[in-house]
Amino acid sequence: MGLKTNNIRSSRSKRLNLDRIDRKLLRLLVEDSDRTYSELSELVFLSPPAVHERVQKLRKNSVIKGNHAVLDGPSLGCSLLSFLHVESEGSVRMDALNEFYSIADVEEIHSVAGETNIIFKVRTRDSIALEALIEKIHAIDFVKKVKCFVVLSSKLERGPKPETDDLS
Repeated sequence: MGLKTNNIRSSRSKRLNLDRIDRKLLRLLVEDSDRTYSELSELVFLSPPAVHERVQKLRKNSVIKGNHAVLDGPSLGCSLLSFLHVESEGSVRMDALNEFYSIADVEEIHSVAGETNIIFKVRTRDSIALEALIEKIHAIDFVKKVKCFVVLSSKLERGPKPETDDLS
């Protein structure tokens, strides 16, 4: 007997079946996205054209969403890293946050479940710039409260790394 799902598909159905080599390629690219297909081929024991084909498939299926430079905030004059937890009254209108997409200090915006409804990851030059950003968020009509968490130091920052059977 089938499970009634009201036409809602599991997010798992969208997952691509990744084999051990795909996962190892992803892990190697996360560690250094500048690796050439020749370098990758030596590390996964496939030919460069085979590696190229696999990487292109991973891009086509949005497993690899792009390549980005990871910049050092303090070197750019933005040494104050903070997380802003926003509590709202009623439902959150994510379209009201569109103006924050273009603000360079805003690195991430997440809609979350729980007491906090939205989390901003921001990197500002100083506390004055942080205060101005918090005031801008408070000005949104549905915002009830903003809690600010200033980062003192970071021990680990990274994106997801795929598990592999052979991590070497």
